[in-house]
Order: sequence, then C-alpha cells, then structure tokens
Amino acid sequence: MIRLVLASASPRRIELTRRIGLDCVIDPAGIDEGAVAPSPDAAAVLSRRKAEAVAPRHPPGTVIIAADTLVVCGGRVLGKPKGEEEAFSMLRALAGRTHTVLTGVTVAGDGRTLTRTEAADVTMRPLTGRQIRAYIATGEPMDKAGAYGIQERGALLVERVDGDFYNVMGLPLCLLAKMLQDFGVDLLC
Repeated sequence: MIRLVLASASPRRIELTRRIGLDCVIDPAGIDEGAVAPSPDAAAVLSRRKAEAVAPRHPPGTVIIAADTLVVCGGRVLGKPKGEEEAFSMLRALAGRTHTVLTGVTVAGDGRTLTRTEAADVTMRPLTGRQIRAYIATGEPMDKAGAYGIQERGALLVERVDGDFYNVMGLPLCLLAKMLQDFGVDLLC
C-alpha cells in the first residue's frame, strides 16, 4: 500500500481528500507563502515548494500531495487577506465581476514530481458595502484566497462557476486523481 501525505493544514483540502477515499497523513509544510512574488504562476510554485519541504520528512515510497490556491481579478493576484480592510478591498474588487481561481497541485514521490495548475472562472454577484462587511464579520474570509470560501456562506456571493467547483474550494479532485494515477494510485479501481 502506498503511503500518502497531504502537505496541508487546510480543513477544506483535508475534507476533500477524505471525501474521495484518500487516507492521507496530514503534514503541513509550514513554508512562508509570502516569499513568492504574486503572479499567476505563484500557486504552482508554492505547491511545489510545499511538497519539497515535506518530502524529506517521510520514507521512500511515500507520495506527497500539495496544493496552493490564488485568485486573479483584472490582472491582480489576490492571496489571503492580511486583515479585514484588505478582505473588504478584495471583495469589493470581486463583486459583480468574473475572476479566475488558480490552484497549483504537486504530486511527488520516488524521485518524480508533477506540478499542474487548474483554472476556474467564478462570477460573483454585485454586493453592497454592508453585505461585504456582514460577510467579513463571519470570519470566513480571513484564511482564504480572494477573501471568500465557496463551500460556506461565501456560496451566497457566487452566481456562477465555469470549471471545476472543487478547484474553487482549493483542490481540483479530477486533476488530482489523474496525477495520482501516474504514481500508481487509481482512485476508481
């Protein structure tokens, strides 16, 4: 049996891996995500760095899964907000517009590393300042790229998703399944 490690402390990623039957050891990478300049490639770069940070802590034959998600709106890269005012600014920029959610996924093991990026376009409904403040008051935006989480109350902000819904949650499951197949893990058999 192949030992799987999820290099993440994200409750959403942990939940999603469990939903599809993956029994992963949870080992957060603990890297400085701010050390990578904001760019559309940052999600892939950070997912790879997370996998590289965790891999030496595990025995040969282990397969590491790592991911990082960011939001791009009007050419601006949005990570996790540093405070409520930044969350407000992000949500104000996203309201009534379509933006792209990018998730970099890395699977590594036995001297091989695959990194891929999944994209989904998300259209957010128009929001008033009062609605944005009320959403921020829930606390949901503070640990999420783009300052919202589609799987919770943030679902009320989203009108449409074009692409993998799970990508917007932070882990594109179909892409992950295809990548794991290259490492001898077939989730359908």
